[in-house]
Amino acid sequence: MPCGHNFCLPCIRLSWKGTQNTFPCPSCQLDCPNRKFSSNLQLGSLTKIAKLFPTRRSKRKTLEGKLMCKKHKESMAFFCEKDLVVLCRQCCSTNHQHHRVWPIEKAACLHRKQLAYSMELYKDRMERVKKVLALQGSRPLELKRKVERRRKDIHFEFEHLRLFLENRQEALLKQLQEEEIVNLTKLKESLAKTSEHASSVRSLLKEVERKYGQSEMELLTDLKHVYDSYRCLKSPGNFSFTFEDFGNWLPPQYSGLNPIVKCFQADVILDPETAHCRLSISEDRKTVRYGLRQKLPPLASRFFLCPAVLGSRAYNSGRQYWEVDVKDKSDWIVGVCKESLPRRKKNQKQQLLKQDGIWAVGRCSGCIESNYIALGPKRISLLPKVTPSKIGVFLDIEMGEVSFYNLDDRSLLHTYNNDHFNEALLPYFYIGTDSKPLKICTVTDSE
Repeated sequence: MPCGHNFCLPCIRLSWKGTQNTFPCPSCQLDCPNRKFSSNLQLGSLTKIAKLFPTRRSKRKTLEGKLMCKKHKESMAFFCEKDLVVLCRQCCSTNHQHHRVWPIEKAACLHRKQLAYSMELYKDRMERVKKVLALQGSRPLELKRKVERRRKDIHFEFEHLRLFLENRQEALLKQLQEEEIVNLTKLKESLAKTSEHASSVRSLLKEVERKYGQSEMELLTDLKHVYDSYRCLKSPGNFSFTFEDFGNWLPPQYSGLNPIVKCFQADVILDPETAHCRLSISEDRKTVRYGLRQKLPPLASRFFLCPAVLGSRAYNSGRQYWEVDVKDKSDWIVGVCKESLPRRKKNQKQQLLKQDGIWAVGRCSGCIESNYIALGPKRISLLPKVTPSKIGVFLDIEMGEVSFYNLDDRSLLHTYNNDHFNEALLPYFYIGTDSKPLKICTVTDSE
């Protein structure tokens, strides 16, 4: 071309086909008027020489699209199903000769199907994840609504409690004022009676002094009147104030026992190796009852004559709380004792009521002054307002305290405090000789 570019004749004619007056160079677009071009003889000769060489496919063209084994320099034509790797023929006969080896085409077809199935699974999972993400995206708003609702409930509860306390305080103060008036009236009456009695004593004293100074005949005359007056003289007695007990006026939902139950609930179970031979323990080791004598090994830890059993775990620190269902048993004792508590003495029940090393409450049908007693450094009679059928035991070793609650009215039965526990303590259960069971309550039972 005049511009210096070279083309084969059929190609340049095809490029100019259908054009008139203008014939641009396909490379630089220079116009060639009248289709003026000349033959490049040197390039033509070079082309003829190049056509004389035979056509060969290079090795690279032959192996195009095939992966080569770096170790054996062979194409990878097989696939190991165990190791999930592609192999050449020599690899199959060396390290993978006992594995399942398939041709590339067959293995690719199988795994393509498996991948298609996996794709469906992942798509399904992706849909579920999207739903979860959408749900989680709405959770902050839901959380905010719930927190606001809880906040209102707390405000309402405490407002209700405040109003209840105010009303209760007003009622108690009014009751206290009425009791003050009643006690003041009784005190005035007592003072009047005491003054009248003092006047009578003073008159009688003067009469006696007068008689004492008389002659023998005068002294003995009408002496009977003086003695009768003395015998008829009665002291009015001392007046003591009485007030209504305000100790348990809070309703159960505001009792201080609730946080104790929630924070320090202990899972107490019975130790069969400490049980008396006539005690039968349930499979879950929560219930025990008095029954037929069993043939048991005479262990040193076992109670010999006293129908009692201990808990399986000893406590030497911390705070623990558990509950015992005694129902309508006629004899029972629950509490804690030292690990060194004697277990093979005769008449142990009588000694139990006197000895140290145990802190408990119980019901004893043979007691004269009261059926309910507290056992500790000294024996104390209890007079519960409501007959207890379930007892709560709270052991606070850090403070040296053991407290017992009547769960029927959630009242405090008794507390031992300022005691020094110089050894580990075990839960203690005296069953009595009736066949009714004694049961350690679980958390769900308590609730």
